[in-house]
Amino acid sequence: MLYAFELSGEHDVLPRREIISCLHAAGLEFAESAHFDQCLVVDIAGDHREIDRVLVSVAERLAMSHHILKVAGISDVDEDEIIATAEKIDISNHIESGQTYVVRAKRIKHSGNVKRENIEGRIGGSIYRKGFRANLKSPDVVFRLVMTDRAILGSVVASVDRGAYEHRAPHKKPFFYPGVLMPRVARALVNISSIRPGEVLLDPFSGTAGILVEAGLLSTHVIGIEVRQKIAHGAKMNMDLFDSDYSLLVGDACRIPVKDCTVDAIVTDPPYGRSAAIKAESLHHLYSDSFSEMYRVLKKGKRAVVVSEMQVTDFARAAGFEVVDIFTQKIHGSLTRTFTVLIKE
Repeated sequence: MLYAFELSGEHDVLPRREIISCLHAAGLEFAESAHFDQCLVVDIAGDHREIDRVLVSVAERLAMSHHILKVAGISDVDEDEIIATAEKIDISNHIESGQTYVVRAKRIKHSGNVKRENIEGRIGGSIYRKGFRANLKSPDVVFRLVMTDRAILGSVVASVDRGAYEHRAPHKKPFFYPGVLMPRVARALVNISSIRPGEVLLDPFSGTAGILVEAGLLSTHVIGIEVRQKIAHGAKMNMDLFDSDYSLLVGDACRIPVKDCTVDAIVTDPPYGRSAAIKAESLHHLYSDSFSEMYRVLKKGKRAVVVSEMQVTDFARAAGFEVVDIFTQKIHGSLTRTFTVLIKE
């Protein structure tokens, strides 16, 4: 059955990669069906009721999506085409007898010229004629129309609580240090690592624990290593606020005190150019030795996600990693972050 993920649009690649990784982590069998501007459609195998239940938990993980829709129909972004599609759809998988509904529509950027208010009313009328009653204030089912390169109509299975990430903004935590990843980016990278509840995630350059907080909220055990004692103390304050299952160590990422092949995922944002924070012979030695250590402690078949301002593929390959994916995010001016996804085969 087709499901559509309404993407946040804050990055060209991250939201889609995050969804794919979360679906894999949830154990769903799926294939990408279509990728539109700020909307990803996937075909998921199985009973739709069980899929709906799993997707609710997926939504609780996601950071860079708005809603997950069970697709009822897809058409051109034309009012008559949309209504014709709404008239033809079988909505038995979307709403049950006696349930009420509401219709909401959203245009992505400047897709088409269909007016939101008009199309909501017309789709609502189509559903009414199928024997259902509207309720604008507290409906049982929300039908949503996303107008992008195509018009996707479906029922909302789950929504992402993006406001929760704003409440965890770095400056709102007990300990703040500038230059850290924002919570939504940190969560997306944790999701791309494909970590599952109950597994162990390591950040060998944990800083103020922004990555660890997001991973810990997914019911994982997180391990952080930080060379600066003051920062490690602040990281503990941040972790305690969220009651996570964690271990924090003051130590060196080039000598990780963890046994071989015991970590399920690594997500980290190493220092780059911040010489005061580096207790190594050079940046080259720091990266070379830390990548070797990350490879040593990671289990076979598992992922490491590394944030950097420089290409790290040579260090990664020299350590034994296979490069799975590379994408970038422009921050400001000449600052561009590179995200490198690695796997230990």
